[in-house]
Amino acid sequence: MADVVLERVEKRFGDVRAVAGIDLTVRDQEFLILVGPSGCGKTTTLRMIAGLEEVTAGDIRIAGRSVTHLAPRDRDIAMVFQSYALYPHMTVYRNMSFSLKLRGMPKAELDHRVREVATILGLTEHLQRKPRQLSGGQRQRVAVGAALCRQAGVLLFDEPLSNLDAKLRVHMRTELKRLHQSVRSTMVYVTHDQVEAMTMGDRIVIMNGGTICQIGTPLEIYDTPASSFVAGFIGSPPMNFFDGEIAADPEVGVLLTGGLRLPLARPDLASSAGRKVVFGIRPEHISLAESGRAVSDVTWAALGKPAKVPATIEVIEPLGHRVILTARCSAGAFQMETEIHAGIRAGESADLWFDMNRAYLFDPKSEAAI
Repeated sequence: MADVVLERVEKRFGDVRAVAGIDLTVRDQEFLILVGPSGCGKTTTLRMIAGLEEVTAGDIRIAGRSVTHLAPRDRDIAMVFQSYALYPHMTVYRNMSFSLKLRGMPKAELDHRVREVATILGLTEHLQRKPRQLSGGQRQRVAVGAALCRQAGVLLFDEPLSNLDAKLRVHMRTELKRLHQSVRSTMVYVTHDQVEAMTMGDRIVIMNGGTICQIGTPLEIYDTPASSFVAGFIGSPPMNFFDGEIAADPEVGVLLTGGLRLPLARPDLASSAGRKVVFGIRPEHISLAESGRAVSDVTWAALGKPAKVPATIEVIEPLGHRVILTARCSAGAFQMETEIHAGIRAGESADLWFDMNRAYLFDPKSEAAI
């Protein structure tokens, strides 16, 4: 078992509280992603698990053993850094075997382990090359291989793909996910890229301001965000938000700024007329035609018709198979996705349809989902 447990873990740098007493459990053999904007505390949390930062308060346990005051080498962890951290004068073989040699591992066992890991990572033919002779993706695989050779219970990744180009990042995401399925180690991975988080993790931890905002599977986070911050951070393009209030007329549901009235299937809010809200809807839940709704007929029969929103198309951004439209209605500007061949042009007026079954409400002060 190589589970990782953080209990009320806090980190201060002088008067700055970088991590604000968080509780977190990483399950054995789980691929957990820590994601959030710059300065949210995710890297500091990872470095405290690794022992590279001292814990101001709280306790960290790995496999049931407290490691809060142990040196990094005694924690049964291995870490992959953003900058690869390879020895430039050593071959790939020596980089991968260096920590094993320091431990005094017998030569035959060392050689077997390095070659086994090299086979998994597709590095066998590069073992005698030096880092400068490798591509960025190959160097990152060598860094991962050096960590795997240690056979640590927990692998820690600190934004390992941020130095790679876009195409290589996509490839390495797949490689790391395949690697986890092969070795089944416990992995904790830090990134600021929500696409990496959504595509790679078994569970995602959303952090902001040194606190944990929400923990869940990628689908749980996406479908049921706990706050407007989470809703706006996860998703590309991000969720659209409008200021509004709960309407007195239950047939209307929500009244947005600019007089836009939208039906809302929320009978639980019938007694909340006048309550200020933030209305949210994702770009993919807006369509150019009423028939474009992507939900079952049963769902729509229960809700009635989707909400028609008159708007003007302002900007068109082609993405190949899809196009992002920026439009403006009486409540403000928003984005939507549609087919590349929809035939819409900038400057045109159009009736857009909001899938009200996929709409969200948030409290404007606490940001919590309603």
